[in-house]
Amino acid sequence: MNKENASKNFFKLLEIVEHLRGPDGCDWDKKQTAESLLPYFLEETYEVIESVDKKNWENFQEELGDVLLHVVLQSQIASEENKFTIVDSIKTLNKKLIKRHPHVFSDQVSRGVSDVKRTWEEIKHDEKKRESRLDGVPISLPGLTRAQRLQEKASYAGFDWDHIDDAWGKMYEEIEELKKAIKNKDTENIQEEIGDVLFSVVNISRFLSYPAEDMLRKTNIKFEERFKVIEKVLEKRGKKLKDASLAEMEEIWEMAKIK
Repeated sequence: MNKENASKNFFKLLEIVEHLRGPDGCDWDKKQTAESLLPYFLEETYEVIESVDKKNWENFQEELGDVLLHVVLQSQIASEENKFTIVDSIKTLNKKLIKRHPHVFSDQVSRGVSDVKRTWEEIKHDEKKRESRLDGVPISLPGLTRAQRLQEKASYAGFDWDHIDDAWGKMYEEIEELKKAIKNKDTENIQEEIGDVLFSVVNISRFLSYPAEDMLRKTNIKFEERFKVIEKVLEKRGKKLKDASLAEMEEIWEMAKIK
Protein backbone atom coordinates (compact mmCIF):
# COMPACT_ATOMS: atom_id res chain seq x y z
CA MET A 1 0.00 0.00 0.00
CA ASN A 2 1.22 3.46 -0.92
CA LYS A 3 0.98 5.31 2.41
CA GLU A 4 1.33 8.74 0.81
CA ASN A 5 -1.49 8.01 -1.64
CA ALA A 6 -3.66 6.54 1.14
CA SER A 7 -3.10 9.62 3.30
CA LYS A 8 -3.89 11.96 0.41
CA ASN A 9 -7.16 10.20 -0.43
CA PHE A 10 -8.23 9.93 3.21
CA PHE A 11 -7.79 13.67 3.75
CA LYS A 12 -9.67 14.27 0.49
CA LEU A 13 -12.58 12.27 1.93
CA LEU A 14 -12.49 14.38 5.10
CA GLU A 15 -12.63 17.55 2.99
CA ILE A 16 -15.55 16.25 0.91
CA VAL A 17 -17.60 15.32 3.97
CA GLU A 18 -16.83 18.63 5.66
CA HIS A 19 -17.97 20.45 2.51
CA LEU A 20 -21.17 18.37 2.31
CA ARG A 21 -21.97 19.47 5.87
CA GLY A 22 -20.99 23.09 5.20
CA PRO A 23 -23.11 26.15 4.22
CA ASP A 24 -22.85 25.34 0.49
CA GLY A 25 -23.21 21.59 1.02
CA CYS A 26 -26.00 19.05 0.65
CA ASP A 27 -29.33 19.71 2.40
CA TRP A 28 -29.70 16.01 3.25
CA ASP A 29 -26.20 15.66 4.70
CA LYS A 30 -26.54 18.90 6.70
CA LYS A 31 -29.71 17.76 8.46
CA GLN A 32 -28.33 14.38 9.57
CA THR A 33 -27.59 13.59 13.21
CA ALA A 34 -25.75 10.76 14.94
CA GLU A 35 -29.13 9.13 15.63
CA SER A 36 -30.67 9.61 12.17
CA LEU A 37 -27.70 7.95 10.47
CA LEU A 38 -27.81 4.74 12.52
CA PRO A 39 -30.32 2.83 10.31
CA TYR A 40 -28.22 3.61 7.21
CA PHE A 41 -25.02 2.64 9.04
CA LEU A 42 -26.55 -0.70 9.98
CA GLU A 43 -27.78 -1.27 6.42
CA GLU A 44 -24.32 -0.60 4.98
CA THR A 45 -22.79 -3.02 7.49
CA TYR A 46 -25.16 -5.78 6.39
CA GLU A 47 -24.33 -5.03 2.75
CA VAL A 48 -20.67 -5.60 3.59
CA ILE A 49 -21.57 -8.97 5.12
CA GLU A 50 -23.65 -9.92 2.07
CA SER A 51 -20.77 -9.04 -0.27
CA VAL A 52 -18.44 -11.37 1.63
CA ASP A 53 -21.05 -14.16 1.75
CA LYS A 54 -21.45 -13.92 -2.03
CA LYS A 55 -17.68 -13.48 -2.55
CA ASN A 56 -18.39 -10.36 -4.59
CA TRP A 57 -15.06 -8.67 -3.90
CA GLU A 58 -15.66 -5.70 -6.20
CA ASN A 59 -18.84 -4.90 -4.32
CA PHE A 60 -17.08 -5.62 -1.02
CA GLN A 61 -14.55 -2.90 -1.79
CA GLU A 62 -17.35 -0.43 -2.55
CA GLU A 63 -19.38 -1.34 0.54
CA LEU A 64 -16.36 -0.91 2.81
CA GLY A 65 -16.10 2.60 1.39
CA ASP A 66 -19.73 3.24 2.31
CA VAL A 67 -19.06 2.11 5.89
CA LEU A 68 -16.00 4.40 5.98
CA LEU A 69 -18.21 7.28 4.83
CA HIS A 70 -20.44 6.74 7.85
CA VAL A 71 -17.43 6.69 10.18
CA VAL A 72 -16.19 9.98 8.74
CA LEU A 73 -19.66 11.56 8.65
CA GLN A 74 -20.37 10.63 12.27
CA SER A 75 -16.97 12.01 13.27
CA GLN A 76 -17.67 15.24 11.39
CA ILE A 77 -20.96 15.68 13.23
CA ALA A 78 -19.22 15.02 16.56
CA SER A 79 -16.53 17.56 15.67
CA GLU A 80 -19.14 20.21 14.86
CA GLU A 81 -20.70 19.60 18.27
CA ASN A 82 -17.27 19.87 19.97
CA LYS A 83 -17.43 16.26 21.23
CA PHE A 84 -14.42 14.74 19.48
CA THR A 85 -12.71 14.53 16.08
CA ILE A 86 -11.81 11.60 13.88
CA VAL A 87 -8.19 12.13 14.92
CA ASP A 88 -9.25 11.51 18.52
CA SER A 89 -10.91 8.24 17.44
CA ILE A 90 -7.81 7.13 15.55
CA LYS A 91 -5.50 7.99 18.47
CA THR A 92 -7.73 6.04 20.86
CA LEU A 93 -7.77 3.07 18.48
CA ASN A 94 -3.99 3.08 18.05
CA LYS A 95 -3.48 3.16 21.81
CA LYS A 96 -6.03 0.38 22.31
CA LEU A 97 -4.46 -1.91 19.69
CA ILE A 98 -1.00 -1.56 21.20
CA LYS A 99 -2.20 -2.07 24.77
CA ARG A 100 -4.36 -5.10 23.94
CA HIS A 101 -1.59 -6.86 21.98
CA PRO A 102 1.13 -7.16 24.63
CA HIS A 103 2.42 -10.30 22.90
CA VAL A 104 3.25 -8.13 19.86
CA PHE A 105 4.22 -4.75 21.33
CA SER A 106 5.84 -5.90 24.59
CA ASP A 107 7.63 -8.93 26.03
CA GLN A 108 4.53 -10.99 26.90
CA VAL A 109 4.52 -14.47 25.36
CA SER A 110 1.35 -15.76 23.68
CA ARG A 111 0.34 -19.42 23.93
CA GLY A 112 -2.00 -19.30 20.94
CA VAL A 113 -5.23 -17.73 19.68
CA SER A 114 -7.26 -18.61 22.79
CA ASP A 115 -4.66 -16.97 24.99
CA VAL A 116 -4.73 -13.84 22.82
CA LYS A 117 -8.53 -13.61 23.09
CA ARG A 118 -8.45 -14.13 26.85
CA THR A 119 -5.81 -11.42 27.29
CA TRP A 120 -7.86 -9.03 25.14
CA GLU A 121 -10.96 -9.62 27.27
CA GLU A 122 -9.05 -9.21 30.55
CA ILE A 123 -7.44 -5.93 29.47
CA LYS A 124 -10.75 -4.64 28.13
CA HIS A 125 -12.54 -5.57 31.37
CA ASP A 126 -9.95 -3.70 33.45
CA GLU A 127 -10.03 -0.67 31.12
CA LYS A 128 -13.81 -0.31 31.26
CA LYS A 129 -13.93 -0.98 35.04
CA ARG A 130 -16.97 -3.22 34.51
CA GLU A 131 -18.76 -4.91 37.37
CA SER A 132 -19.44 -8.15 35.50
CA ARG A 133 -17.41 -10.17 33.03
CA LEU A 134 -20.53 -10.27 30.86
CA ASP A 135 -20.90 -6.48 30.65
CA GLY A 136 -20.27 -4.78 27.32
CA VAL A 137 -22.23 -7.12 25.04
CA PRO A 138 -24.80 -4.84 23.34
CA ILE A 139 -28.43 -5.89 23.81
CA SER A 140 -29.11 -4.72 20.24
CA LEU A 141 -26.88 -7.47 18.77
CA PRO A 142 -28.66 -10.25 16.84
CA GLY A 143 -29.74 -12.97 19.29
CA LEU A 144 -27.36 -15.68 18.13
CA THR A 145 -24.39 -13.31 18.06
CA ARG A 146 -25.14 -11.99 21.54
CA ALA A 147 -25.57 -15.53 22.91
CA GLN A 148 -22.18 -16.55 21.54
CA ARG A 149 -20.43 -13.44 22.87
CA LEU A 150 -21.91 -14.02 26.33
CA GLN A 151 -20.75 -17.64 26.22
CA GLU A 152 -17.27 -16.60 25.10
CA LYS A 153 -16.94 -14.05 27.90
CA ALA A 154 -18.11 -16.61 30.47
CA SER A 155 -15.60 -19.11 29.06
CA TYR A 156 -12.71 -16.63 29.35
CA ALA A 157 -13.68 -16.24 33.01
CA GLY A 158 -13.43 -20.03 33.50
CA PHE A 159 -17.16 -20.85 33.37
CA ASP A 160 -17.10 -23.54 30.69
CA TRP A 161 -17.01 -27.28 30.09
CA ASP A 162 -13.73 -28.97 29.29
CA HIS A 163 -15.05 -30.89 26.30
CA ILE A 164 -17.63 -30.49 23.58
CA ASP A 165 -19.28 -33.79 24.64
CA ASP A 166 -20.61 -31.95 27.70
CA ALA A 167 -22.12 -29.29 25.42
CA TRP A 168 -23.74 -32.02 23.31
CA GLY A 169 -25.21 -33.54 26.47
CA LYS A 170 -26.65 -30.18 27.52
CA MET A 171 -28.22 -29.68 24.10
CA TYR A 172 -29.93 -33.10 24.21
CA GLU A 173 -31.11 -32.34 27.76
CA GLU A 174 -32.68 -29.07 26.59
CA ILE A 175 -34.37 -30.81 23.64
CA GLU A 176 -35.93 -33.36 25.98
CA GLU A 177 -37.17 -30.56 28.24
CA LEU A 178 -38.73 -28.85 25.21
CA LYS A 179 -40.46 -32.09 24.19
CA LYS A 180 -41.84 -32.43 27.71
CA ALA A 181 -43.14 -28.84 27.71
CA ILE A 182 -44.84 -29.39 24.35
CA LYS A 183 -46.40 -32.64 25.57
CA ASN A 184 -47.74 -30.83 28.66
CA LYS A 185 -48.96 -27.92 26.49
CA ASP A 186 -47.12 -25.55 28.82
CA THR A 187 -47.06 -22.49 26.54
CA GLU A 188 -44.89 -20.28 28.72
CA ASN A 189 -42.35 -23.03 29.35
CA ILE A 190 -42.31 -24.00 25.66
CA GLN A 191 -41.05 -20.53 24.77
CA GLU A 192 -38.37 -20.67 27.45
CA GLU A 193 -37.23 -24.14 26.40
CA ILE A 194 -36.99 -23.13 22.72
CA GLY A 195 -34.66 -20.35 23.85
CA ASP A 196 -32.63 -22.83 25.88
CA VAL A 197 -32.32 -25.18 22.90
CA LEU A 198 -31.13 -22.34 20.67
CA PHE A 199 -28.64 -21.22 23.33
CA SER A 200 -27.26 -24.75 23.62
CA VAL A 201 -26.89 -25.07 19.83
CA VAL A 202 -24.96 -21.79 19.81
CA ASN A 203 -22.69 -23.29 22.45
CA ILE A 204 -21.87 -26.21 20.13
CA SER A 205 -21.02 -23.70 17.41
CA ARG A 206 -18.79 -21.79 19.85
CA PHE A 207 -16.92 -24.95 20.84
CA LEU A 208 -16.20 -25.55 17.15
CA SER A 209 -15.13 -21.89 16.69
CA TYR A 210 -17.88 -21.18 14.17
CA PRO A 211 -19.94 -17.97 14.45
CA ALA A 212 -23.51 -19.25 14.90
CA GLU A 213 -25.01 -16.14 13.29
CA ASP A 214 -22.92 -16.69 10.15
CA MET A 215 -23.90 -20.35 10.00
CA LEU A 216 -27.62 -19.56 10.20
CA ARG A 217 -27.31 -16.72 7.69
CA LYS A 218 -25.66 -19.08 5.18
CA THR A 219 -28.37 -21.68 5.80
CA ASN A 220 -31.01 -19.01 5.16
CA ILE A 221 -29.35 -18.19 1.84
CA LYS A 222 -29.19 -21.90 0.96
CA PHE A 223 -32.88 -22.38 1.82
CA GLU A 224 -33.85 -19.34 -0.23
CA GLU A 225 -31.87 -20.50 -3.28
CA ARG A 226 -33.32 -24.03 -3.16
CA PHE A 227 -36.88 -22.79 -2.67
CA LYS A 228 -36.49 -20.54 -5.71
CA VAL A 229 -35.45 -23.64 -7.69
CA ILE A 230 -38.75 -25.25 -6.68
CA GLU A 231 -40.62 -22.18 -7.95
CA LYS A 232 -38.74 -22.14 -11.27
CA VAL A 233 -39.14 -25.87 -11.92
CA LEU A 234 -42.85 -25.76 -11.14
CA GLU A 235 -43.22 -22.77 -13.44
CA LYS A 236 -41.58 -24.74 -16.25
CA ARG A 237 -44.05 -27.54 -15.55
CA GLY A 238 -46.90 -25.08 -15.85
CA LYS A 239 -47.76 -25.28 -12.15
CA LYS A 240 -48.10 -22.88 -9.27
CA LEU A 241 -46.95 -23.62 -5.73
CA LYS A 242 -50.51 -24.08 -4.50
CA ASP A 243 -51.12 -26.73 -7.18
CA ALA A 244 -48.05 -28.84 -6.34
CA SER A 245 -48.04 -31.59 -3.74
CA LEU A 246 -45.53 -31.64 -0.91
CA ALA A 247 -44.05 -34.82 -2.40
CA GLU A 248 -43.42 -33.06 -5.73
CA MET A 249 -41.84 -30.06 -4.02
CA GLU A 250 -39.61 -32.35 -1.92
CA GLU A 251 -38.53 -34.16 -5.09
CA ILE A 252 -37.43 -30.84 -6.63
CA TRP A 253 -35.80 -29.85 -3.34
CA GLU A 254 -33.62 -32.96 -3.43
CA MET A 255 -32.70 -32.15 -7.04
CA ALA A 256 -31.69 -28.64 -5.96
CA LYS A 257 -29.43 -30.08 -3.24
CA ILE A 258 -27.41 -31.99 -5.84
CA LYS A 259 -26.73 -28.91 -7.97
